[in-house]
Amino acid sequence: QVQLVESGGGIVQAGGSLRLSCAASGRMFNRYGTGWFRQAPGKEREFVVGISWSGASTYYEDSVKGRFTVSRDNAENTIYLQMNSLKPEDTAVYYCAAGRSGSYGSDPSLYDYWGQGTQVTVSS
Repeated sequence: QVQLVESGGGIVQAGGSLRLSCAASGRMFNRYGTGWFRQAPGKEREFVVGISWSGASTYYEDSVKGRFTVSRDNAENTIYLQMNSLKPEDTAVYYCAAGRSGSYGSDPSLYDYWGQGTQVTVSS
């Protein structure tokens, strides 16, 4: 069993930066693919980025390429999402997710464990 806890959300002006963290419990976390998703009010949950268990491979959604950077520290059982040049349309609850299969794609069904989410609000 894996538990995921996100932190680092907040309110920031457009053009600003935030760094989200996702702390995981569980011995096998360092073998799981992980991802970040987000859900804005009235919208479906959408994929943001995925990262392989080793951290060597990543997969970004087009709208965040060049602005967001995902990383993981398996020794600390933590994944990070550095978000720069934030836009009002990035406003959402951000969730981290982990999957036993090791996949890190955009399909939410690939992931077995989800955090509770952290709110990111970008003001214009």
